[in-house]
Amino acid sequence: MPTEPKPASSTITQQQETLRSQLPFADTTDFDDVERGFLGRRSPNAVTSADGKLVWDNDTYDFITGDAPATVNPSLWRQSTLVASDGLFEVVPGVYQVRGMDLSNISFIEGETGVIVIDPLISVETAAAALALYREHRGDRPVTGVIYTHSHVDHFGGVKGVTTQEDVDAGRVPVLAPEGFVEHAVSENVYAGTAMGRRAGYMYGAALPRSAEGALGAGLGQTTSTGTVTFIAPTLEITTTGQEEVVDGVRIVFQMAPGTEAPSEMLFYFPDFKALCAAEDATHNLHNLLTLRGAVVRDPHVWAKYLTETIDLFSSDIEVVFASHHWPTWGNGRVVEFLSLQRDLYAYLHDQTLRMLNQGLTGPEIAEQIVLPPALENSWSTRGYYGSVSHNVKAIYQRYLGWFDGNPAHLWEHPPAEKAKRYLQLGGGADAVLANGQAAFDSGDFRWAAEVLSHVVFAEPGHDAARGLLADTLEQLGYGSENGTWRNFYLSGAYELRNGQFGTPTVTNSPDMVAQLSPEMLFDAIAIQVNGPAAWDVELSIDIVVTDTDQRYRLRLANGALTYSPRPQAGAADATITTTRHQLSALVLGGGATADGVEVSGDRTALERLTAILDPGNPDFAIVTP
Repeated sequence: MPTEPKPASSTITQQQETLRSQLPFADTTDFDDVERGFLGRRSPNAVTSADGKLVWDNDTYDFITGDAPATVNPSLWRQSTLVASDGLFEVVPGVYQVRGMDLSNISFIEGETGVIVIDPLISVETAAAALALYREHRGDRPVTGVIYTHSHVDHFGGVKGVTTQEDVDAGRVPVLAPEGFVEHAVSENVYAGTAMGRRAGYMYGAALPRSAEGALGAGLGQTTSTGTVTFIAPTLEITTTGQEEVVDGVRIVFQMAPGTEAPSEMLFYFPDFKALCAAEDATHNLHNLLTLRGAVVRDPHVWAKYLTETIDLFSSDIEVVFASHHWPTWGNGRVVEFLSLQRDLYAYLHDQTLRMLNQGLTGPEIAEQIVLPPALENSWSTRGYYGSVSHNVKAIYQRYLGWFDGNPAHLWEHPPAEKAKRYLQLGGGADAVLANGQAAFDSGDFRWAAEVLSHVVFAEPGHDAARGLLADTLEQLGYGSENGTWRNFYLSGAYELRNGQFGTPTVTNSPDMVAQLSPEMLFDAIAIQVNGPAAWDVELSIDIVVTDTDQRYRLRLANGALTYSPRPQAGAADATITTTRHQLSALVLGGGATADGVEVSGDRTALERLTAILDPGNPDFAIVTP
């Protein structure tokens, strides 16, 4: 049985009370907005897969009512209360959202003959349930278009829950997405997908119990659904700001915003509704510049620039802004103020971090010293529920200067386990360091307790007292966190120290995703699995012939590296694989030479020798232990 959580310490309890007195809790505007336009909800709100597996249950957050308990930061409790609100809502007549059905929102725009779906969630099951809720209240309208705002899986993975590949191929349902969408969507979820997925389990608290001592949300949304991830490629690519398209009689004006919250992202305006979809570039919190699950560092300077452009383009007519997360904001003045605060937030973090790093401060030093101006500090929409000021500032430092802080003593440090052993020797052994950690815990210095106790665990993973006290420490840090993902990371670390590793609950590199890889991306995905030392003495060449696209490649393995070329090569390859682009994905999915539609000629052992030295990722790798 899982170990029971501990109560909040007096240090954390006092911290919560202090914060409660500092923030404008009397401002209830967001609570009015989050309920505005409510039409109905699913009850119960559990969603299951075809085989009966539970993939979503928003009812598990019903405990989030009333005042915040001592085990939850009161600001995060407030945000979670708002985000846990679920159901179908009217934004304006003709524009509707289902919220609380997944990490993200799904939106519906009514056209002349049917409905356009914006961002169909992570899973087929949750997207289908959301569409059913919409139809229950608005009629059985056919889906006549799909729009992906950007290239993160919570905005497209459930697409086959709202339409079919057949309807898209037949031209009945156009799928619109920003330029570069497919490349970024599939590469992020395949190349580093294993590591990102494992860390995302921590970030979203996927294995934690739903309780005031466990998971209560991630700030941006509650958590991720765990159903079937699918993919349908766009049929219409948006490439230019100002590009206007008409889908099912609905006019849409697009604004490109690449390199902001996603490498491929766009905002768009509906002139007939005076409504802006802000994608994920303006939500009711500070967003991530570097998500804790891992990603390419985002550019806050560009982010602020595009929000300025948004205001310039649409502020004269706009009456409501809605986004792929959270709740809308109504009224021209309030909308412009909201977008301006969001813009100023990213601009301030960027500019002040650059100012301070040019004075010689490192990322952690800037994170400790930076102070937001009062207008940003006291606005609920700029609080760090998902991205924190602390880790975003460090991300900006990383973007410009990288991991090295310039101090040569940090240039060639020992790896964590070896460093930990030396710290224990320096501190007089594990028991002495443990005593130091206990003293830090007792005094409420949980940051130091976590650091010294982590050294004990990394040096002596079997030291039960150190593991237990580190778990207690991480738990207290989680209780005090205003940031939802920090809380989930801390509590997930405590959970694994007490109960063992929980793996990767949500897997995004699904067959649909892998099938979208171009041949070049597929070869890259194979190359990063090559176990270099095991392949030092293996030499082979394989020709890949893709019949339906008339492409030919030569793969070459030598010196532990798999490379490829589309140009004609001298001499014959050891083997030739002839197949279609779709069936080529069988090489990654494990079918190999036996997969349907894959023909192998020549030395069939060449493919066997290649697969023998592949080393796929471990979805259960250690995080809080060595």
